[in-house]
Amino acid sequence: MSQGACVRCLPASYQEVLAKSIPAGESLREATQRRLRRFSELRGKSMAAGEFWDIVVITAADEKQELAYKQQLSEKLKKKELPLGVQYHVFADPPGAKIGNGGATLCALRCLEKLYGDEWISFTILLIHSGGYSQRLPSASALGKIFTALPFGSPIYQMLELKLAMYIDFPSHMNPGILITCADDIELYSIGESEFIRFDKPGFTALAHPSSLTVGTTHGVFVLEPFNHLEYRDLEYRSCHRFLHKPSIEEMYEFDAVCRPRKLFQQGFAGSDIPSLRLEAEYVYTDSLFYMDHNTAKKLLAFYEQIGTLHCEIDAYGDFLQALGPGATVEYTKNTLNVTKEDSELVDMRQRIFHLLKGTPLNVVVLNNSKFYHIGTTEEYLFHFTGDSNLKSELGLQSIAFSLFPSIPEYSTNKPCIIQSILDSTCSVKPGSVVEYSRLGPDVSVGENCIISGAYVKTTAVLPAYSFVCSLSLKMNGHLKYSTMACGVQDNLKKNVKTLSDVKLLQFFGVCLLSCLDIWNLKVTEELFSGNKSCLSLWNARIFPVCSSLSDSVTTSLKMLNAVQNKSTFSLNNCKLLSIEEMLFYKDVEDMITYREQISLEITLNRKQSDLETSY
Repeated sequence: MSQGACVRCLPASYQEVLAKSIPAGESLREATQRRLRRFSELRGKSMAAGEFWDIVVITAADEKQELAYKQQLSEKLKKKELPLGVQYHVFADPPGAKIGNGGATLCALRCLEKLYGDEWISFTILLIHSGGYSQRLPSASALGKIFTALPFGSPIYQMLELKLAMYIDFPSHMNPGILITCADDIELYSIGESEFIRFDKPGFTALAHPSSLTVGTTHGVFVLEPFNHLEYRDLEYRSCHRFLHKPSIEEMYEFDAVCRPRKLFQQGFAGSDIPSLRLEAEYVYTDSLFYMDHNTAKKLLAFYEQIGTLHCEIDAYGDFLQALGPGATVEYTKNTLNVTKEDSELVDMRQRIFHLLKGTPLNVVVLNNSKFYHIGTTEEYLFHFTGDSNLKSELGLQSIAFSLFPSIPEYSTNKPCIIQSILDSTCSVKPGSVVEYSRLGPDVSVGENCIISGAYVKTTAVLPAYSFVCSLSLKMNGHLKYSTMACGVQDNLKKNVKTLSDVKLLQFFGVCLLSCLDIWNLKVTEELFSGNKSCLSLWNARIFPVCSSLSDSVTTSLKMLNAVQNKSTFSLNNCKLLSIEEMLFYKDVEDMITYREQISLEITLNRKQSDLETSY
């Protein structure tokens, strides 16, 4: 997906000014809260035909991730946190080359055909792409970004529940077909009380959001057919001439994607890259989710059956949508600037998809009072959960969500955010930090802008500002073990080098990795890295200790982190070490779910006890 987001492209300083200068639209907040209330009423209830989705599909990167997703889905259904009577499925990508969300879409169609035969063409289906390992938000790596916790709800909402809530009106106004979305973005919108978004036209139908031209460079941009209405409406049905994938600003002008103001917008554009977009500002319409009818889905499935196996990455947005509309041309198939890995088959495959879909309509539902948020990076995550973000107001995000923590001091700017955690009364958590699914004991001090996930800190400890600490349960040779990834929230885990001599170009907590290895008494050898030896990164660096208890794991990783910060020594030479890549291979999902459940149970019991004491 063109996963730019309306706020993600902004520097932090601009984000703060933007959040303060554009008040959250009351109608947007009210519409969002109505959908949340309606979804809350459906949790744990059996759905009648046509009342909800017939099928909800989540894609996974591989069989290991598929199993983790299925375990979590099973827990949610057992605890009646989701609507019942719906078929929930997880489909893993086949082994081999990365195939992108376009390839995952094709695989999902084949899985549906195998499970349901011809019957699937009569269903309304929600397809959520959640494959990948969230290297830009590694706290979501083990259990998946679709299961990222949000700071509201009881029980706590995760991204899956939010997706289902925000799309709650769609199934009853949708012809049989498939709605395709991604796991780490949020679409909020407001339309008239008597209006509904309809997905009932042949071909593709996509949602569109007004955005600045800068945001358009990281998104898909719609070139719409001319429209005669002078006033903006919250909901407009438009035809699309062509679709541009992450175009330059020059291309937006060249292909007439830039819109000039009609009459007054009620609120600022989604993702404006300046503090306040003036009424005379030009804008573009950018993408989010899209629908395809079953005839189109069957055409894509027949194509996939014909080619057999994919060996390259296909983008459901860049490769499907760019083929649509009367103005589509084949030139984009040769542009590989936005491709993470160029493959010899890619251009040929793109051209075949273009000719397959050429002439298929692209209908656009313009939502002029809408927001599109992305929560796929540590920076976005911290900003939206702790900053003065519009999203906090629109979704009702809380500073303390289903947690035991005495109080949060009033700060003039950001607050910390505590999600399903138990913190001792002597703990301190600085502004801008998120603590989730964790236990922090006496005199634990968490610095500013940290992310703490799944941790257990028993004794006095200082977590430096901008720390990232995430603990995983592991099953190794039949034994339960623990390992904690500890680094900086701003560390680039994806950055890689090809040779050992270039390891000096990698940074850990802002320090050259070579210097860190000296501090930890580790040598630079091929054995230091797992997996592909021509792709060396923090992701596959074996630097994280394995321990027998969760608390020891956190303590040991914090010592290595503090050693780097204090330029002292802490030898890891005698420790069993894993990379993050290996942690995910050994992860014990069941134990991590159990740990979270224990925290939940203790919070619930404590609250009941408090209520009893209050009643006396």
